[in-house]
Amino acid sequence: MTFPPYVEQRPGRTRLVPVRNVQYQLREWGDASLVTPERPLLVLTHGWMDVGASFQFIVDELARLEGPVRRIVALDWRGFGGSSTGGADTFWFHDYLGDLETVLDRLAPGAAVDLAGHSMGGNVVMSYAGIRPTRIRRLVNLEGFGLPETRAEQAPARLAKWLDELKEHASLRSYDSVDDVAARLRKNNARLSADKAAWLAPHWSERRADGRWHILGDPAHKLVNPVLYRVEEILAGWRRIAAPVLWVEGANTDVTKFWGDRYPRADFEARLAQVPHVERLLLEDCGHMLHHDQPAAVAARLQTFLS
Repeated sequence: MTFPPYVEQRPGRTRLVPVRNVQYQLREWGDASLVTPERPLLVLTHGWMDVGASFQFIVDELARLEGPVRRIVALDWRGFGGSSTGGADTFWFHDYLGDLETVLDRLAPGAAVDLAGHSMGGNVVMSYAGIRPTRIRRLVNLEGFGLPETRAEQAPARLAKWLDELKEHASLRSYDSVDDVAARLRKNNARLSADKAAWLAPHWSERRADGRWHILGDPAHKLVNPVLYRVEEILAGWRRIAAPVLWVEGANTDVTKFWGDRYPRADFEARLAQVPHVERLLLEDCGHMLHHDQPAAVAARLQTFLS
Protein backbone atom coordinates (compact mmCIF):
# COMPACT_ATOMS: atom_id res chain seq x y z
CA MET A 1 0.00 0.00 0.00
CA THR A 2 1.37 3.42 -0.98
CA PHE A 3 1.47 6.04 1.78
CA PRO A 4 1.66 9.80 1.12
CA PRO A 5 5.27 10.78 1.76
CA TYR A 6 6.41 13.14 4.46
CA VAL A 7 6.37 16.82 3.41
CA GLU A 8 9.62 18.72 3.94
CA GLN A 9 9.50 21.87 6.03
CA ARG A 10 12.85 23.09 4.70
CA PRO A 11 13.71 21.45 1.38
CA GLY A 12 17.38 20.82 0.68
CA ARG A 13 19.36 20.70 -2.53
CA THR A 14 22.12 18.32 -3.63
CA ARG A 15 25.34 18.77 -5.50
CA LEU A 16 28.38 16.67 -6.33
CA VAL A 17 31.87 17.79 -5.37
CA PRO A 18 35.22 16.07 -5.97
CA VAL A 19 36.67 14.74 -2.72
CA ARG A 20 40.00 13.00 -3.05
CA ASN A 21 39.38 10.13 -5.51
CA VAL A 22 35.56 10.11 -5.38
CA GLN A 23 32.56 12.28 -6.17
CA TYR A 24 30.76 13.22 -2.96
CA GLN A 25 27.09 14.09 -2.82
CA LEU A 26 26.30 16.91 -0.39
CA ARG A 27 22.79 17.81 0.70
CA GLU A 28 22.62 21.49 1.65
CA TRP A 29 20.18 23.74 3.44
CA GLY A 30 20.95 27.47 3.32
CA ASP A 31 24.07 29.09 1.96
CA ALA A 32 27.27 30.74 3.17
CA SER A 33 25.49 34.04 3.84
CA LEU A 34 23.89 32.46 6.94
CA VAL A 35 27.21 31.59 8.59
CA THR A 36 28.30 33.68 11.57
CA PRO A 37 30.81 33.07 14.37
CA GLU A 38 27.89 32.33 16.70
CA ARG A 39 26.14 30.12 14.15
CA PRO A 40 28.79 28.37 12.05
CA LEU A 41 28.23 25.72 9.42
CA LEU A 42 26.62 22.58 10.84
CA VAL A 43 27.87 19.37 9.20
CA LEU A 44 25.91 16.12 9.62
CA THR A 45 27.39 12.66 8.99
CA HIS A 46 25.30 9.51 8.70
CA GLY A 47 25.81 5.94 9.86
CA TRP A 48 26.43 2.60 8.16
CA MET A 49 23.93 1.80 5.37
CA ASP A 50 22.27 5.20 5.74
CA VAL A 51 22.35 8.43 3.69
CA GLY A 52 22.66 12.13 4.40
CA ALA A 53 19.01 12.70 3.48
CA SER A 54 18.07 10.88 6.71
CA PHE A 55 18.75 14.11 8.59
CA GLN A 56 15.90 15.94 6.80
CA PHE A 57 13.57 15.41 9.75
CA ILE A 58 15.98 17.02 12.22
CA VAL A 59 16.65 19.90 9.81
CA ASP A 60 12.92 20.49 9.55
CA GLU A 61 12.45 20.47 13.33
CA LEU A 62 15.30 22.96 13.73
CA ALA A 63 13.62 25.20 11.16
CA ARG A 64 10.37 25.04 13.13
CA LEU A 65 12.22 26.13 16.26
CA GLU A 66 14.46 28.86 14.89
CA GLY A 67 13.51 29.45 11.28
CA PRO A 68 15.70 28.67 8.23
CA VAL A 69 18.60 30.58 9.74
CA ARG A 70 21.33 27.96 9.81
CA ARG A 71 23.55 26.65 7.02
CA ILE A 72 23.53 22.85 7.23
CA VAL A 73 25.29 20.27 5.07
CA ALA A 74 24.81 16.50 5.25
CA LEU A 75 27.24 14.37 3.29
CA ASP A 76 26.90 10.90 1.81
CA TRP A 77 29.98 8.93 2.83
CA ARG A 78 31.90 7.32 -0.04
CA GLY A 79 30.03 4.29 -1.31
CA PHE A 80 26.70 5.43 0.15
CA GLY A 81 23.82 7.45 -1.28
CA GLY A 82 24.86 9.58 -4.22
CA SER A 83 28.60 9.43 -3.54
CA SER A 84 30.80 7.23 -5.68
CA THR A 85 33.09 4.47 -4.42
CA GLY A 86 36.39 5.27 -6.07
CA GLY A 87 36.49 1.70 -7.35
CA ALA A 88 37.39 0.27 -3.94
CA ASP A 89 36.64 -3.32 -2.95
CA THR A 90 37.17 -2.45 0.73
CA PHE A 91 36.33 0.68 2.72
CA TRP A 92 38.87 2.00 5.20
CA PHE A 93 37.98 4.06 8.26
CA HIS A 94 40.84 6.47 7.69
CA ASP A 95 39.38 7.40 4.30
CA TYR A 96 36.34 8.81 6.06
CA LEU A 97 38.63 11.09 8.07
CA GLY A 98 40.43 12.22 4.93
CA ASP A 99 37.15 12.80 3.14
CA LEU A 100 35.71 14.78 6.04
CA GLU A 101 38.70 17.08 6.21
CA THR A 102 38.56 17.67 2.46
CA VAL A 103 34.86 18.58 2.70
CA LEU A 104 35.48 20.95 5.62
CA ASP A 105 38.40 22.60 3.81
CA ARG A 106 36.11 23.20 0.84
CA LEU A 107 33.07 24.43 2.78
CA ALA A 108 34.67 26.26 5.72
CA PRO A 109 38.34 26.95 5.03
CA GLY A 110 40.12 28.09 8.15
CA ALA A 111 36.90 28.22 10.18
CA ALA A 112 35.55 26.11 13.02
CA VAL A 113 32.31 24.22 12.40
CA ASP A 114 29.65 22.44 14.40
CA LEU A 115 29.90 18.72 13.65
CA ALA A 116 27.46 15.89 14.32
CA GLY A 117 27.50 12.20 13.49
CA HIS A 118 25.22 9.23 13.91
CA SER A 119 26.49 5.71 14.66
CA MET A 120 29.43 5.12 12.29
CA GLY A 121 29.40 8.85 11.57
CA GLY A 122 29.57 9.49 15.31
CA ASN A 123 32.70 7.37 15.52
CA VAL A 124 34.25 9.30 12.65
CA VAL A 125 33.52 12.75 14.10
CA MET A 126 34.83 11.76 17.54
CA SER A 127 38.13 10.68 16.03
CA TYR A 128 38.32 13.75 13.80
CA ALA A 129 37.64 16.14 16.69
CA GLY A 130 40.60 14.67 18.56
CA ILE A 131 42.86 14.96 15.53
CA ARG A 132 41.80 18.53 14.63
CA PRO A 133 40.48 19.96 17.92
CA THR A 134 40.53 23.58 16.74
CA ARG A 135 38.31 22.83 13.71
CA ILE A 136 35.29 21.93 15.85
CA ARG A 137 33.23 24.43 17.88
CA ARG A 138 30.53 21.99 19.08
CA LEU A 139 30.47 18.21 18.64
CA VAL A 140 27.38 15.97 18.69
CA ASN A 141 27.62 12.18 18.90
CA LEU A 142 24.38 10.31 18.19
CA GLU A 143 25.12 6.80 19.44
CA GLY A 144 28.59 6.46 17.96
CA PHE A 145 29.60 3.92 20.60
CA GLY A 146 32.84 2.81 19.03
CA LEU A 147 33.58 -0.89 18.66
CA PRO A 148 34.55 -3.80 20.91
CA GLU A 149 38.19 -3.96 21.85
CA THR A 150 40.35 -6.24 19.74
CA ARG A 151 43.56 -8.12 20.51
CA ALA A 152 46.64 -8.63 18.37
CA GLU A 153 46.15 -12.40 18.24
CA GLN A 154 42.86 -11.83 16.38
CA ALA A 155 44.67 -10.32 13.38
CA PRO A 156 45.50 -13.50 11.37
CA ALA A 157 41.94 -14.86 11.51
CA ARG A 158 40.49 -11.42 10.73
CA LEU A 159 42.75 -11.04 7.70
CA ALA A 160 41.97 -14.57 6.52
CA LYS A 161 38.23 -13.88 6.74
CA TRP A 162 38.69 -10.66 4.76
CA LEU A 163 40.62 -12.50 2.03
CA ASP A 164 37.89 -15.12 1.84
CA GLU A 165 35.14 -12.51 1.64
CA LEU A 166 36.91 -10.70 -1.20
CA LYS A 167 36.26 -13.79 -3.33
CA GLU A 168 32.57 -14.01 -2.52
CA HIS A 169 31.34 -10.91 -4.41
CA ALA A 170 29.09 -9.41 -1.74
CA SER A 171 25.64 -8.27 -2.81
CA LEU A 172 22.62 -6.49 -1.38
CA ARG A 173 19.01 -7.51 -1.84
CA SER A 174 17.00 -5.54 -4.41
CA TYR A 175 13.27 -4.81 -4.29
CA ASP A 176 10.31 -4.95 -6.67
CA SER A 177 9.10 -1.44 -5.82
CA VAL A 178 9.90 1.66 -3.83
CA ASP A 179 7.01 0.71 -1.55
CA ASP A 180 8.86 -2.51 -0.74
CA VAL A 181 11.90 -0.44 0.20
CA ALA A 182 9.74 1.65 2.52
CA ALA A 183 8.37 -1.54 4.07
CA ARG A 184 11.92 -2.77 4.61
CA LEU A 185 12.80 0.48 6.38
CA ARG A 186 9.82 0.04 8.71
CA LYS A 187 10.72 -3.59 9.31
CA ASN A 188 14.19 -2.45 10.37
CA ASN A 189 12.71 0.22 12.64
CA ALA A 190 9.14 -0.17 13.83
CA ARG A 191 9.15 3.41 15.18
CA LEU A 192 9.62 4.88 11.71
CA SER A 193 6.30 6.37 10.60
CA ALA A 194 4.81 5.38 7.26
CA ASP A 195 5.11 8.90 5.80
CA LYS A 196 8.78 9.18 6.75
CA ALA A 197 9.50 5.72 5.32
CA ALA A 198 7.77 6.71 2.06
CA TRP A 199 9.92 9.85 1.88
CA LEU A 200 13.17 8.05 2.76
CA ALA A 201 12.76 5.11 0.39
CA PRO A 202 13.61 6.93 -2.88
CA HIS A 203 16.55 8.63 -1.15
CA TRP A 204 17.79 5.33 0.25
CA SER A 205 17.45 3.44 -3.05
CA GLU A 206 17.17 3.89 -6.81
CA ARG A 207 15.48 2.16 -9.72
CA ARG A 208 17.98 0.70 -12.18
CA ALA A 209 17.86 -0.70 -15.70
CA ASP A 210 16.58 -4.07 -14.48
CA GLY A 211 13.44 -2.33 -13.19
CA ARG A 212 14.21 -3.19 -9.58
CA TRP A 213 14.99 -0.86 -6.67
CA HIS A 214 18.55 -1.13 -5.36
CA ILE A 215 19.86 0.12 -2.02
CA LEU A 216 22.31 3.02 -2.36
CA GLY A 217 25.13 1.33 -0.50
CA ASP A 218 28.11 -0.50 -1.93
CA PRO A 219 27.96 -4.21 -0.97
CA ALA A 220 31.66 -4.02 -0.12
CA HIS A 221 30.63 -2.31 3.11
CA LYS A 222 29.52 -5.74 4.30
CA LEU A 223 33.06 -7.11 4.30
CA VAL A 224 34.81 -7.60 7.60
CA ASN A 225 37.28 -4.81 8.32
CA PRO A 226 40.77 -6.34 8.22
CA VAL A 227 42.16 -3.59 10.49
CA LEU A 228 41.87 -4.22 14.23
CA TYR A 229 40.09 -1.66 16.40
CA ARG A 230 42.73 -0.39 18.82
CA VAL A 231 40.93 1.22 21.72
CA GLU A 232 43.96 3.01 23.17
CA GLU A 233 44.60 4.72 19.85
CA ILE A 234 40.97 5.85 19.70
CA LEU A 235 41.01 7.11 23.29
CA ALA A 236 44.24 9.02 22.69
CA GLY A 237 42.19 11.10 20.25
CA TRP A 238 39.09 11.33 22.43
CA ARG A 239 41.17 12.81 25.25
CA ARG A 240 42.25 15.64 22.94
CA ILE A 241 38.73 16.76 22.03
CA ALA A 242 38.49 20.43 22.96
CA ALA A 243 34.90 21.12 21.90
CA PRO A 244 31.94 20.57 24.21
CA VAL A 245 30.39 17.20 23.31
CA LEU A 246 26.70 16.29 23.36
CA TRP A 247 26.15 12.53 23.68
CA VAL A 248 22.64 11.44 22.66
CA GLU A 249 21.21 7.92 22.95
CA GLY A 250 17.86 6.19 22.81
CA ALA A 251 16.47 4.52 25.91
CA ASN A 252 15.42 1.53 23.80
CA THR A 253 18.72 0.94 22.02
CA ASP A 254 19.90 -2.63 22.55
CA VAL A 255 23.62 -2.74 21.82
CA THR A 256 23.72 -6.50 22.43
CA LYS A 257 22.15 -6.81 18.96
CA PHE A 258 25.35 -5.32 17.55
CA TRP A 259 28.03 -7.03 19.64
CA GLY A 260 26.50 -9.51 22.07
CA ASP A 261 28.55 -9.51 25.25
CA ARG A 262 31.78 -8.42 23.51
CA TYR A 263 31.30 -4.76 24.43
CA PRO A 264 29.85 -4.31 27.95
CA ARG A 265 28.19 -1.01 28.78
CA ALA A 266 30.77 -0.44 31.51
CA ASP A 267 33.50 -0.42 28.88
CA PHE A 268 31.75 2.32 26.93
CA GLU A 269 31.17 4.40 30.06
CA ALA A 270 34.86 4.16 30.90
CA ARG A 271 35.73 5.41 27.42
CA LEU A 272 33.26 8.30 27.44
CA ALA A 273 34.55 9.38 30.85
CA GLN A 274 37.86 10.24 29.19
CA VAL A 275 36.29 12.90 26.94
CA PRO A 276 36.87 16.28 28.66
CA HIS A 277 33.50 18.05 28.28
CA VAL A 278 30.41 15.88 27.81
CA GLU A 279 26.70 16.60 28.19
CA ARG A 280 24.24 13.73 27.89
CA LEU A 281 20.70 13.28 26.61
CA LEU A 282 18.64 10.10 26.98
CA LEU A 283 15.53 9.95 24.77
CA GLU A 284 12.53 7.85 25.78
CA ASP A 285 10.62 5.82 23.19
CA CYS A 286 13.69 5.92 20.97
CA GLY A 287 16.06 3.36 19.50
CA HIS A 288 19.29 3.58 17.55
CA MET A 289 17.79 5.63 14.69
CA LEU A 290 17.44 8.74 16.85
CA HIS A 291 17.07 11.09 13.90
CA HIS A 292 14.06 9.07 12.70
CA ASP A 293 12.45 8.20 16.03
CA GLN A 294 12.63 11.51 17.88
CA PRO A 295 13.72 14.27 15.49
CA ALA A 296 11.86 17.00 17.41
CA ALA A 297 13.51 16.08 20.71
CA VAL A 298 16.95 15.86 19.11
CA ALA A 299 16.46 19.21 17.37
CA ALA A 300 15.32 20.94 20.56
CA ARG A 301 18.42 19.79 22.43
CA LEU A 302 20.63 20.62 19.44
CA GLN A 303 19.34 24.18 19.32
CA THR A 304 20.16 24.70 22.98
CA PHE A 305 23.55 23.00 22.75
CA LEU A 306 24.65 24.78 19.60
CA SER A 307 23.62 28.12 21.07
